[in-house]
Amino acid sequence: MKKLWLVYVVLIGFFIVYVLNYRLQTNSKDPWEKTGLRGNLEDTYVMVTFQTGIDYWKSILKGFEDGAEELNVSVEYHGSTKHNASEQMTVLEQVISKKPAGIAISAVNSELLTATINKAVESGIPVVLFDSGAPDSKAYSYLGTDNYNAGVEAARKMAELTGATGQVAIVTTPDQHNHQERTDGFCDTIQKEFPYMKVVAVEDGRGDLVFSRQAAEQILSSYPEVKGIFATESNGGIGVAEAVDAHSGVSLKIISFDTDKRTLDLVKSGTISATMAQGTWNMGYWSLMQLFRLHRDLAVDPLAYSNSKLVPVPDVVDTGIDVVTRNNVDNYYAK
Repeated sequence: MKKLWLVYVVLIGFFIVYVLNYRLQTNSKDPWEKTGLRGNLEDTYVMVTFQTGIDYWKSILKGFEDGAEELNVSVEYHGSTKHNASEQMTVLEQVISKKPAGIAISAVNSELLTATINKAVESGIPVVLFDSGAPDSKAYSYLGTDNYNAGVEAARKMAELTGATGQVAIVTTPDQHNHQERTDGFCDTIQKEFPYMKVVAVEDGRGDLVFSRQAAEQILSSYPEVKGIFATESNGGIGVAEAVDAHSGVSLKIISFDTDKRTLDLVKSGTISATMAQGTWNMGYWSLMQLFRLHRDLAVDPLAYSNSKLVPVPDVVDTGIDVVTRNNVDNYYAK
């Protein structure tokens, strides 16, 4: 009888050891592996931008890279060196020819890039747009700032800064979809909410510091009573600040866009009154996550979304906006 009990004890002991070992092995596995959210390094996802040397893209690319590290996939970064749609189309064509697992693109010109974006999608490459969209394209999603709302917030901040009276102007990039939305939001809000304010000029700064400075100088010359200028991107804000600084005796409120170091320094010094901070890291990170999901579906069934299957990503993702002033500017410097 004692021998029988000894056998039972040994068997129970082996069973307990087995269960504990199994649970330890299970818990040690990467939780991403449990859900199947792991790719392989042979899958390459590409980000395509323009004016590739500017600081603005760094946070977006960091988000893209962080997402790739989590999913164990590869990423590349390409783009046009200038604010030029033809050059960006050429870059995109080259990327398409390499058949990447997915493409995230910020379109320098929504109309001119649409056909090439559609070509990528029609060839089976998932495409999402970020920062600057192309709403008539076949891209699966747009991730970025609600640019119209950003213009609304900029107008309300300008009204606060100017006492809601007087002439104001805009320096923008009219052929770029996101900048046009910011301009529309600003103009509509001034007209609807602030009857004692008027937008007297909308000038093309071409996304360039020198041209933006020239645009601001034209505004200052034509409208010497102007009380504020809204620049819809960072080069514009810096150019406007330089133009104002060069005109002795001129004092007006400047609202800019984005949080590159030079813009933040000008906010800190009080030269720029405020700048609009976008959720740039979010754009890159969630672009990669969306492309990964789309690629997995299309790899299983290339006609997945042609067969009435629901697309697993939202049409639009608002990545947020904050108003940065002298009071909170220190929070936005790169750590």
